[in-house]
Amino acid sequence: MAEVTFLQQEAPIDEYGRALYAVTRSIVRALYDQIGSEDLTDVNTAREDITLRQLAKLSRLDRDKGMFGDGFEWAVHEAILGAEWRVVEKIEATLRRASPAFRSAGAPSSLLFGHERAKYLGFLEATIANAGDEAKLLPDGRGHPFAFGSWVTVAARGHLAEPELPDRIAKVWKTDLFLGSEDSTRYIATTIKSNWEQLEGGPGLRIAIVPQAKNLAPGVHRIKGLWVAALPDPQGFMGLYNDGYRAVAAAIDTLGKHNRGRYFEKPSATAQKIQTQLEKYPTAKVVDIEHALDEAAQQDLVGVDKHLVSVRAPDWLRITELPTPVIAVKPRFDPLD
Repeated sequence: MAEVTFLQQEAPIDEYGRALYAVTRSIVRALYDQIGSEDLTDVNTAREDITLRQLAKLSRLDRDKGMFGDGFEWAVHEAILGAEWRVVEKIEATLRRASPAFRSAGAPSSLLFGHERAKYLGFLEATIANAGDEAKLLPDGRGHPFAFGSWVTVAARGHLAEPELPDRIAKVWKTDLFLGSEDSTRYIATTIKSNWEQLEGGPGLRIAIVPQAKNLAPGVHRIKGLWVAALPDPQGFMGLYNDGYRAVAAAIDTLGKHNRGRYFEKPSATAQKIQTQLEKYPTAKVVDIEHALDEAAQQDLVGVDKHLVSVRAPDWLRITELPTPVIAVKPRFDPLD
């Protein structure tokens, strides 16, 4: 199990600035909640007295990549396993377009992958075991499928394994999920991005899953050689979340003296105002920061929900000794009016 903190939209966005404060408040709270007993011992401070600067020192956004992008992967994975119909119907349509093998298949299934996770004890073995001995990986083009277990083991080494992978699956190491169906032993390599413009295709990758964007309508698309499932994003909440996260991350980088993020992850002009205000209060308690953000926020916009998300692994599997909490927007997609 890995703990995931889902941030989900609870009400319509009335005004962008107040909504951005609401998202910022919830992200700060989620970062605050991740502080463990060992961290409190290291800074010799009670939880309620933790300052924003101490929170910044304890946060490792460059290392804990699951705090952002991976959170969306976990959320999609859980939605598929939980048969969330608003997600599943788009995945089913995309699978049918991607391969004839799924035109009459059952409900979609998901195997969480990601070569960066394969280093954890038992994760790779669990993925292969869950796929089954007869599992096949469907590559690009025509021809026989590949044996799942043997080639996924190679792909788990990341980009270093690319020269050893057959040409038709040379980029399968970039896989985030292997999508299949309940009544099939065949799987398709799938990449997940929270921003569709960052999609990267390649031999072996056949499907992508992204949230709706201003320039990408929900539904099934063909982009960069990938069949893309664009999941509905009511009222642009994913973009709002991204902007709020970048504002908090920039403030954390400044106060914690971390390396700056990539230039294209810079918050919007509105979000930069929140970043600047956060950076003014390094010695303020996080609980006071949260209270101030709450006063400025759209009160009922964001709901916070925590889950222990299964990777359908055996009991002996341990992802990390202390699971890394993840922040994600929970996929809860309602029809647009």
